[in-house]
Amino acid sequence: MAGLIKREDIEELRARTDIKEVVEGYVTLKSAGIGSWKGLCPFHDERSPSFNVRPQVGQYHCFGCGEGGDVISFIQKVDHLSFSEAVEKLAGRIGFELHYEDGGSGPRREEIGRRQRLLDAHKIAAEFFREQLLSPGAAAGRQFLSGRGFDRAAAEHFGVGFAPQGWDSLLKHLRGRGFTEEELRLTGMFSTGSSGTRMFDRFRGRLIWPIRDIAGETIGFGARKLFDEDQGPKYLNTPETTLYKKSQVLYGIDLAKKTIAKDKQLVVVEGYTDVMACHLSGVETAVATCGTAFGADHVKVVRRLLSDDGSGSVIFTFDGDAAGQNAALKAFSLDQSFLSQTYVAVEPSGMDPCDLRQSGGSEAVRNLISFKKPLFEFAVRTELDKFDLSSVEGRVRGLRAAAPILADIRDNSTKVGYSQLVAGWLGIADPNEVLRAVNAAAKNRDRQAQQQTTSNSGGAIQQTTEAPPTAGPSYSRPDPRDPAARMERQALEVVLQEPASLSAADWQDFAAVSFVVPAYRAVHDAIRAAGVPEQPTSAALWLQRVTEETPEPLLPLISELTVIALPASSPESLKSYCQSMMRSLFEMELTRQKAEKLGALQRMDPASDPENYQLLQRELMDLEVRRRALRAD
Repeated sequence: MAGLIKREDIEELRARTDIKEVVEGYVTLKSAGIGSWKGLCPFHDERSPSFNVRPQVGQYHCFGCGEGGDVISFIQKVDHLSFSEAVEKLAGRIGFELHYEDGGSGPRREEIGRRQRLLDAHKIAAEFFREQLLSPGAAAGRQFLSGRGFDRAAAEHFGVGFAPQGWDSLLKHLRGRGFTEEELRLTGMFSTGSSGTRMFDRFRGRLIWPIRDIAGETIGFGARKLFDEDQGPKYLNTPETTLYKKSQVLYGIDLAKKTIAKDKQLVVVEGYTDVMACHLSGVETAVATCGTAFGADHVKVVRRLLSDDGSGSVIFTFDGDAAGQNAALKAFSLDQSFLSQTYVAVEPSGMDPCDLRQSGGSEAVRNLISFKKPLFEFAVRTELDKFDLSSVEGRVRGLRAAAPILADIRDNSTKVGYSQLVAGWLGIADPNEVLRAVNAAAKNRDRQAQQQTTSNSGGAIQQTTEAPPTAGPSYSRPDPRDPAARMERQALEVVLQEPASLSAADWQDFAAVSFVVPAYRAVHDAIRAAGVPEQPTSAALWLQRVTEETPEPLLPLISELTVIALPASSPESLKSYCQSMMRSLFEMELTRQKAEKLGALQRMDPASDPENYQLLQRELMDLEVRRRALRAD
């Protein structure tokens, strides 16, 4: 099991990774001045580019939505990965070997290289299958698609392909592209005979869907039977490999992730054609599991996409038959893993989204999702259907079965509302009777959980008390019309973007400046805490230290200050601007100090304290000499 990635490796990876090159994999960038690039933001819809990248400091910032950070946070957000996953992806990209704390292990250099080779093999295989769909032998595949309402454009959009009926068509193709026997065995795209030596294509005479991870890399395939002589299952997927873990994969996630994050909605359907039908009908948040039920590992993926804060929704679609009902109840068991609201959408006649699109068009698919029901309601009704509610005994048993389900509802108002509904369904005049049963079920559940905790801890019940969260400092947006605020901001832009432009004396003077605006003062404190950047430390690594010292509410301000274009059209004018800004900042500080001492001098009685009076006069003269020297430079 991997431990924490060593800090020095993370810093080395940042130094070696060109953020502009990484961002250009997702965004078209154009020059926006010296060392600055601009494009359309990948995190929100916009017509005019407001997404800025400054490679020399390794930072990006969008002035439209406020997203910003370094190359690791960019990959985290754009591909919806955890921090360690983003680091490992970037390391794999350049073949950099990571080391882990506490004796943990991560992917070694040879493993990173092997993974890339497997990804390359899948990419080439996907291209091969797509090309084969246009061949004469794929007529049955094209007929299958058209019979379900999918034209050539739809097939191309989802990368649908065809595996020829021969035994070694793909095998020969990949061998011809230089892949070794060992690499081909590891892909899961090939089977072996009883002797275990002869390899042949796993997918033959089947329609093929590429299964991609959240970053869009093909990691496996799903294949649908087309010919009667095929004795295999109706659907055949890639087996478990180092790339393909079916419990963690959601088909269509690469196409749906942006809309899921934007709309805070995820729709779970049952098959590849259902995903296609939903997307083509305007439900672009649809995904499907691959040969397995929706489980805990899928929940982790979904929560990252939804930024699971309670404002999103997860909608499960199932057939109206018994199997679909059981699948919905299994999904209900995962409800407590979400903060988002969970719903179920079941078509009464049992049609799946693909059939529904054919019979009723795109609007019918959209209506199916719109007329969703809360998963709690579905679960309660399913339980109540097991009892004869025309009898007193049946209604009592129904209440006992429904109460534990209602007890799991987190929101108390919702719980009360459903208790009233259940009272109506059961014909109970007093809704409080249902609520009492629900509260009793909740107490029983808590008591059982406490007993389990006691048993697991050897009889000792351990209690933890969380300290109430302390409110951190709040920072108002500085007024850009305030000359002092504008000066402080421009000086911070220079220091953060061009730290090498400051001499050793400049750094000393900068550290002594008293910033007035609270937000800028906090950034100034963070810069002082990070220390003077030492050569050959890169500006990006030094800026990372500054970021770590910055209060979290001000991180967007840091990214903003580091990417905004400085008003210079050439290296010479940039140098001149930086020097001019620092002189102006230091002069403003000297003027402030001079005003303070002048006020103190005016308040002082020279007769009662002649010594300090003369000292203040000398200090005033010294400040004026320094101020004039700055102007003379």
